[in-house]
Order: sequence, then structure tokens, then C-alpha cells
Amino acid sequence: MKEKQMLSEYKKKLDKVGCGFCIAKWTQVTIHLQMGETHSCHHPKTHKINLHEIKRNPSALHNTQYKKLQRKKMLEGGRPSECEYCWNVEDNSTEFSDRIYKSSEPWSKPYLKEIQELGWRADYNPKYVEVAFSNACNFKCSYCGPSFSSSWVQEIKKYGAYPTEDNFNDLDWLEKEGKMPINHKDYNPYVEAFWKWWPDLYRDLNTFRITGGEPLLAKDTWKILDYIISNPDPNRELKLGINSNLGVPDNLINNLIDKLKTIEENNLVKEAIIYTSVDTFGKQAEYIRNGFDYDQFCKNVEKILLNTTKVSLVFMSTFNALSIPKYKQMLYFAYDMKKKYNGDSRYWNPVIMVDSSYLRYPLHQAVNILPEEWTEKVEKLAEYAESLRVVNKTLEEEWFPRHMGFTDIEISKIKRIADWMRGDHDEERIKKSRIDFYNFMKAHDERRGTNFKETFPELSQFYEFCKRLKEHESRSLLQRTTKDI
Repeated sequence: MKEKQMLSEYKKKLDKVGCGFCIAKWTQVTIHLQMGETHSCHHPKTHKINLHEIKRNPSALHNTQYKKLQRKKMLEGGRPSECEYCWNVEDNSTEFSDRIYKSSEPWSKPYLKEIQELGWRADYNPKYVEVAFSNACNFKCSYCGPSFSSSWVQEIKKYGAYPTEDNFNDLDWLEKEGKMPINHKDYNPYVEAFWKWWPDLYRDLNTFRITGGEPLLAKDTWKILDYIISNPDPNRELKLGINSNLGVPDNLINNLIDKLKTIEENNLVKEAIIYTSVDTFGKQAEYIRNGFDYDQFCKNVEKILLNTTKVSLVFMSTFNALSIPKYKQMLYFAYDMKKKYNGDSRYWNPVIMVDSSYLRYPLHQAVNILPEEWTEKVEKLAEYAESLRVVNKTLEEEWFPRHMGFTDIEISKIKRIADWMRGDHDEERIKKSRIDFYNFMKAHDERRGTNFKETFPELSQFYEFCKRLKEHESRSLLQRTTKDI
């Protein structure tokens, strides 16, 4: 109740500036350097970074002219249309929108007055930065695509786009939309601008997170770590995050551990977090994330936790239609890691968490394409996680509470997936997505030497159902074509 009251009071402060004022438009940014695109907050679509702007002003990787005009609207009482997600929440519910939550984050809230006084024309160094240096990646995750994986680019060049209605892996479409990534081996003017901006940006950072591609395959990731080590500031409050599939060669994992140990031993950051991806358990996880070795992944997770004492680890699950059958086993693995490392007195700082975020795109792999009975299975997963809500009772608990089981946030994220599955969905769109599901998995098996029905016996009936939908659609199309002739 107290938190709600505080958020309500803070909303009034924001609304005094403007009913659409959101500090995140200044303080937070995600930059896809491989495509030359940026956005502040994950709700608005990315937009192109102007090459002429970054030549004279490298901070235009964030402070684009387009973004400044959105800031102008906010300061003048307007509501930018690109932020419609938040306006829908504010206009149609009693819940707080992400505008309020993101503006009240530690990397936003202290800067309200400063930003208001600076106005919309000024360049501003963001406090929370997420950056992808390239699309270099050794995986071809089924829901990913060429923009974020060089391995995907190679496959599409060899076989062409997958036969689905959406264009998420079509190189011609990506070229047309300006989303074709710059080859990680080629010169990239956006990366060049980043390094010109970096020394100035670094001084103001609260949180810096490297994504990809696979960051451990990008030379710039190692430059960042070396820069932090070479520019020590023991009083620095920086939070450092690295996304990694942890499926790279041993020498890279070992090198990462060595650099993280140097960073933690010298207190060069306040917190270091590895965000690693795993969407379910065993062979099914390997099918989803092509190139993934589940056993090696588990070994690398333990290697990092055993050899560092202040590095937190978050299991990022892109929860999709293929995650459900074995997700319980994956949850137990995460629970086992919590027990082993959150319960060890050496490990005061690390947090081990599971972040279950449901896939929205591509539509043909989202959980809402599954029949209704699968919603109950997701609810059972939430109940299972709740049954493992255990707190380690130690003398130090008053100061260092160690959640060995799952937290409210982790459980609620799984519950939210079930709620979304039960929501209203466009039936015609679902039908098309189910046909795309069959088309995609069939082509996946042919191209990658996999076998969907053997790997996912729990979903073989659904696969056959989607196949019949495709055959029915093909017959109907043939009949309409014959009739037209």
C-alpha cells in the first residue's frame, strides 16, 4: 500500500511537468549498433540513427533529432504516439504504467528537476544503457533471426527465408526495412561513434548492459571489461550486465571469469550480473536454441558460480510454445543452483533468478497458439514454483535474506503468462500462426536435421492438428483458384 501511495504521489510530480512526461526518454536507451537503431524504453519501436548526426555528435546514438522531438512533446504536455502502450494503461485501468515505474527507477528519479531545466534541445547522457555491438552469434534460436544472429544470416543465404507469413527472417524484407545488420567483420560507423562517446558516457552510467548477438564473440565486449579494469574507481556505483548464451568455447568462458574476478576483487562495480538464456530443459532446449548444448550450459553456469563470489546470475527464459513440456525440470535446475549457491555463506552478494518473459514475436511460436488445456499446464508451473518458495533460516538472515526458493516476482511472471494465454486473441490470426508453426517446424527439421515429433512427443498431436489446418487451407485456396479460372 505504501509503495502504491508513493507511486501515486510521484505520478502527480510527473504530470505537473506534462501528462506524458517520462524521464526514461532521457535516462534510458537501447542501441543496436549492428543495425544503427535506437529507442528509449522497450515499448516504442526502434528508429534509425542518422549517420550525419553522429559524425558531429557521437551522443546522437541516443540523442537523435527524432527522440528530441518526442521529448519536446512530453515537456509541452503532449503524449507521443510511440508510447501508446502506457497511455492505454493509464486511460483504461487503475494500474501504474511503465512511464511511472521507469521514471521512478534509481537511474531516473534523481534527475527529474535537472532534465526539466535542461529542456528538450540539450544532449543528455543516459544512466541506463543497453548496447549490442554486433549480430555475431554461434546459435540459431528458433524465434530469433538475422538481425541478431550471424548464423541465421548464413542459413537464410543458403536456403532462403522460412515459409511463414511473417517476414522475420527474410533478408530482402530486412534490407527493405533498413534492418539488415552490418557484418560483424566489416567497418561499422555506429560502433566507431560509440567509442568516441564512451569516455564521456562512462562517467555518468548507473547501469550498463551488453547484449547481442552473443557478446562474448564481440571484441568490443572485451574492450569494455578492459576499460573498467584500467579505469578503477572503487566508489563507483556501476551495475554491469552481460547477456550470454554461455555456449561459447572454454577459453572465452575462462577469460570472462578471470576478468570478472579482477573486477569484483577490486570493487570496480557495485554489481555484476550474467543474464543467460535457457527456455526449457535438455533436448527440447537444444531444439529451440539451435547450437545449444544443455549439459555444457549447466557446467558453465556452475563454473561461473564456483569461481566468482559477487556475480549474480539471471536465467532469461523466452517462454514460448515449446517451453512448457519440460519447463518444470528447468525450474528445478534453477532451484538447485539457488540452494547450492544462495545457501553458501561465501555468497552474500549474488542473486540467482529466473526471468520468465513470454515471447510475443514471431507469432507462430507464441504460447497463445496452443489449445486451451495448455494454459492449465502453465498455471501448474506457477504452482510448482510456489511450492519451492523456501527461505534459508540463518543467523545472518536479518541482514542477508537468502531466498533459496522462488520469489514473488519470479512466480508472478509465470502466472502472467497464463493470464495472457486466457486473454482475448484474434482467432483468424491464431489460425494463421498455427499454419506458420507447422510450416516453420517442418522446414526447421529439413534444414537442420532435427525431428520435432520425436523431440516434443507432448506436442505431436498439436503438430498434426496444425498440419491438417495447412492442408485444409491449401485445398480451399486451390478450390478458390479453380473457381476463379
